[in-house]
Amino acid sequence: MIVGSSHTISISERKSIILSGVKKIDSFDNEEFLLETIMGYIVIKGSELEIIKLDTYQGNVSIKGKVNSLTYMESANKKEKEESLISKLFK
Repeated sequence: MIVGSSHTISISERKSIILSGVKKIDSFDNEEFLLETIMGYIVIKGSELEIIKLDTYQGNVSIKGKVNSLTYMESANKKEKEESLISKLFK
């Protein structure tokens, strides 16, 4: 449950990101995060990424590491992304 209904992103010097309006974290590792927000899915790519703060009640997430890209995706593309990741693993 997300108490606040706003979605914001704050990136500081490509070293940290603070997001609000996060519904859930679908997957993450040190190079990529897939987050579902109230405005759609977001993919964050970079290196040495890690969660610093997670507030599931408010829907806030803080991530640190080098940020290379941040991309919004439609929910239909999420399945295609998951399938492509799985196909890469089994090649």
